[in-house]
Amino acid sequence: MAITSQMTLLLSLFFSVYIHISASTESDFLLSFKDSIDDPLSLLASWSNTTTNHHCNWTGVTCIATKDGLSVSSLNLQSLNLSGEISATICKLPNLYHLNLADNLFNQPIPLHLSQCGSLETLNLSNNLIWGTIPNQISQFDSLRILDFSRNHVEGMIPGNIGLLKKLEVLNLGKNLLSGNVPFGVGNLTELTVLDLSENPFLASEIPTGISKLIKLEQLLLQSSGFYGAIPDSFKDLKSLSTLDLSQNNLTGVLPQSLGLVSLEKLVSFDISENKLFGSFPHGVCDAKGLMTLSLHTNFFNGSVPNSSTSGCLNLERFEIQNNGFSGHFPDGLWSLPKIKIIRAENNRFSGKIPESISMAKQLEQVQIDNNTFISKLPQGLGQVKSLYKFSASVNGLYGEIPHNFCDSPVMSIINLSHNYLTGPIPELKKCRKLVSFSLADNNLVGEIPHSLAAFPVLTYLDLSHNNLTGSIPKELQNLKLALFNVSFNGLSGEVPQSLITGLPASFLQGNPGLCGQGLPNSCGGNKSKHEVAGVSKMVSVIISLALSLAIVILIAGVYVMFRSSKQNSQMGAWRSVFFYSLRVTEQDLLVAMDDKAARGSGGAFGKVYIINLPSGEHVAVKKILNFESQSLKTLKAEIKTLAKIRNKNIAKILGFCYSSDALILIYEHLPKGSLGNMIASPDFQLSWDVRLRIATGVAQGLAYLHQDYVPRLLHRNVKSTNVLLDENFEPKITDFALDRIVGEAAFQSSVLSASSGSCYIAPESGYSKKATEQMDTYSFGVMLLELVTGRAADEKIESGEGEFLDIVKYVRRKINITNGAIQVVDPKISNSSAQQAILRALDIAARCTSVAPEKRPPMCEVVRALQSL
Repeated sequence: MAITSQMTLLLSLFFSVYIHISASTESDFLLSFKDSIDDPLSLLASWSNTTTNHHCNWTGVTCIATKDGLSVSSLNLQSLNLSGEISATICKLPNLYHLNLADNLFNQPIPLHLSQCGSLETLNLSNNLIWGTIPNQISQFDSLRILDFSRNHVEGMIPGNIGLLKKLEVLNLGKNLLSGNVPFGVGNLTELTVLDLSENPFLASEIPTGISKLIKLEQLLLQSSGFYGAIPDSFKDLKSLSTLDLSQNNLTGVLPQSLGLVSLEKLVSFDISENKLFGSFPHGVCDAKGLMTLSLHTNFFNGSVPNSSTSGCLNLERFEIQNNGFSGHFPDGLWSLPKIKIIRAENNRFSGKIPESISMAKQLEQVQIDNNTFISKLPQGLGQVKSLYKFSASVNGLYGEIPHNFCDSPVMSIINLSHNYLTGPIPELKKCRKLVSFSLADNNLVGEIPHSLAAFPVLTYLDLSHNNLTGSIPKELQNLKLALFNVSFNGLSGEVPQSLITGLPASFLQGNPGLCGQGLPNSCGGNKSKHEVAGVSKMVSVIISLALSLAIVILIAGVYVMFRSSKQNSQMGAWRSVFFYSLRVTEQDLLVAMDDKAARGSGGAFGKVYIINLPSGEHVAVKKILNFESQSLKTLKAEIKTLAKIRNKNIAKILGFCYSSDALILIYEHLPKGSLGNMIASPDFQLSWDVRLRIATGVAQGLAYLHQDYVPRLLHRNVKSTNVLLDENFEPKITDFALDRIVGEAAFQSSVLSASSGSCYIAPESGYSKKATEQMDTYSFGVMLLELVTGRAADEKIESGEGEFLDIVKYVRRKINITNGAIQVVDPKISNSSAQQAILRALDIAARCTSVAPEKRPPMCEVVRALQSL
């Protein structure tokens, strides 16, 4: 018994020492791996070999229990701004199954020495600066289940022996520079569930027929690459497919009839847009159970689409077959699907009717069937769809009267029924108060212009031209901020409200001989004196109101200044600070230095910006925020740290912050040339076109980074030229970004958005949309690009030549409409340069960014590519 006890004790001591040695060895391997990495933010500071900090608790490290104790199984270092060398030392960890180094700055060829990681099942190097070709030795990663090299600079051909990775379930090579043919060996990856070769524009390959052997494949993403030839008939064998995207390629031939979606029962998304396919659309298009998205944009199909059963389309959400050559009867059953959200079939040759059963499509949001041959009345059931925000059916054969409930959807934003055969009067529309664009041009409508249109607060585009309308133009319409008002070629009469004359080209009123007003052939004589008297009376009332308002503002400001001064003095000692960089300064130093001499500008949202000289001789930009929602210090720190982790050359760094119980000081890096907005507003603004283009491209890159590349994805929400700072080389950096995450949505709405109300930086839909979007940032960027092209400040009031003052967006639109020459709006200081063509293309980009319809604005990544091409 004694011997047995001694043996048990010795074995226990042995295994204890073994486990300790094993743990020490694993930590040493990790530290050796760290030594090869550049960690500028010290986010791997926890990687320290101390007795109190076990390596399984280090940042990004996950361990599993083995018979020998805890062992590293996963290393997740995503989005830590790491660079340097990916060392093979990590492969000495015997149980490392998952390695994720995505969203960093590693700049090297594909590290094939990681094939020594014998247990590795997941390798994710996406969104780095990985370059070079995929070597043939890729087949040595024989244990991999997930391989992700996407969003890098990988080039050359895909090696044929990639098919030897028999266990591979996910292969993502999207957004690279791959070229040549896709090898047939891809068809040997029979365990694949995801294959992504998208956005490789230099690929020149047919779709390998071997892909049909991937019977477990759920997602096949080949969009925006160089695929050509026919879609293989064998796609019908992909029984597990849920997402198929072949859009924006050079595919030709007919769509296989065997692909009639009957065989693809799990299909969720089907997109073969922007190719050169032709022929008839296959039968059974809606017989696939679980189908949710069918998207066939921009092809050149010919032939007819049979009217098919919809028994299997009960989950269909998106149906997009626009920009093809389809003809024949449009499938009736699509209109009444319970989950359908988008129907797009514009630019085809479809015939058919819009049935009353459309009322059953309770989730329908968008219908676009322009430029077809639909012969139909507008159904009463359309007005029962309360989720509909866009209905566009121009250039068809629609006839009959417009139903009175047609615009009953409370979210309706865009209506285009132009170029049809509609008759009867325009009904009084009262419920769609979010209407932005309304076009009934070129129909046979009669009666008067409804006065109810003036009650739509965000109505921007109104086109009623080429009808048989009579009566006068409602005076209330002049209260709208219309960018387009076209009532030409009707039978209208009476006096035109003055603002509708001076702010629009005369051609938008022509063809109405009964209209009169200043600047028109008929001057409306006899009414002048009465209007002048009314105008004087109104002006006196306005002046009195302004005087009273000014007195109240001065009184309130005095009280506020006294309150703020006393409050600041009482809380000097209550400040705390968090610095992300070495700043040898105290909170009190900052508060004392924030005086009028250090202030810059008139103060934006939440408060002024101060430029402060630190004891080290460095300068920083400081923004004091007084109005923010009460939230825990932990939450506040977390949000600011999220923003401080951003590392992009076109986004200003947050160096740290100070906080008290009711105020916050954000510390940004200082850029010597100040803001772009102040520079543009300067009388001697003289930047060359090359510099302006570099500034625009840099800002676009910064916004694209926030929108697409940074995790979590962010919106700026306050894009304007005064929030773009310039360094000594005119490299731009965006500041004041994502303040809503710091101060809270309510405070942001009341401070930032209210301070910007009326600004032409604000997208039209901001007046009614509850949700901020990337498209709103894009609109604001477009305004800033107009500033660079025209040399004028965005909110500068520009005289129209007819007594009215316009902001920059209206100014550019009006100038181009009147002169039909975009060069008229270009800054004369650059208009004679050799880059005139590039300048005009930049103006076109700005026009697209400031489109009144959000869906027509390009994403910022596309804007970056367009500007870089200049």
